Amino acid sequence: MGSALDLTLAVLNGLVGDHLVRTNNGLATELELYQDGEPLRPTRRELTTKLRAPTSKVVVLVHGLMCTETIFQMPDGADFGSLLERDLGYTALRVRYNTGRAVVENGALLSALVERVVEAFPVPIEELAFIGFSMGGLVVRGLCHTAHQAGLPYLPRVKRAIYVGTPHRGAPLERGGRVLSHLLRRVPDPYARLAADLADLRSDGVRDLGDADLRHEDRALSRATPRFSLRDPRHPVPLLDTIEHYLVAGTIWDDPQLALWFGDSLVPVPSATGHGCAHPSTVALPPSHLRILNGFSHTRLAHDPLVYEAIRAWCSPSQETEGAP
Repeated sequence: MGSALDLTLAVLNGLVGDHLVRTNNGLATELELYQDGEPLRPTRRELTTKLRAPTSKVVVLVHGLMCTETIFQMPDGADFGSLLERDLGYTALRVRYNTGRAVVENGALLSALVERVVEAFPVPIEELAFIGFSMGGLVVRGLCHTAHQAGLPYLPRVKRAIYVGTPHRGAPLERGGRVLSHLLRRVPDPYARLAADLADLRSDGVRDLGDADLRHEDRALSRATPRFSLRDPRHPVPLLDTIEHYLVAGTIWDDPQLALWFGDSLVPVPSATGHGCAHPSTVALPPSHLRILNGFSHTRLAHDPLVYEAIRAWCSPSQETEGAP
């Protein structure tokens, strides 16, 4: 599951990664491709020599908050990417990034990286797919939004995006921290204000999870006028209708109401299933594009064979045939 140093740096970046970037601290993690625990530069030479038999189908794995690409690893060392390589002929690329940075920044950085990969890849890429775990799913949505707004030429190659435990409507724990800080500041006591100051040290990335903020406009509104709702409907970032979208949610509760509202302990089912995350003009996702798994904690979703079964089915050629007009 990764070296102790890598995991420590991942947690540090998740907590204060935005500050590390602003101060040019060498501990700030750069958004890069990683292969077998080492950086993989997006040059033709490195992609040719370090990738095993590159193919025209590429899947990109994007991890979540305070972790690295190793969160996807199963006990035997396989992950969703290597299994798709084995079963469906994909070439897997894994991203490591600073989860303390704003989601919109990471989305733009990932978009720029994908542009370089497409240009340098040893064979022409015909299909791009993304698997985003937790915050990683929001970063993938940020990439799609960036590419769509800029009309980037790689976007038509993006065929599907799979969101695993992604808080499309925000994360209640972060909103709870925001409320706590707000209340502490109303207490006429210096220690309460100190506690509020400490609570406000949360990184931009962590704050963005509260309302799933994907644009600078959303973030500015959140900071200017504190709000604790699931999502501000005036600033939707719709799921692109040119891409097939798939959603995986987990729940650790047997009680239906607890399962609905607390989900996998970090992300409620309505948030992970994207209910309300798409613009009203977009077509709702069909039931076949959604999988809810009972008895699943948040982290387990990133490396469980049952999740892979759903991913494999969604990425298979038969799925493309069934989805064709």
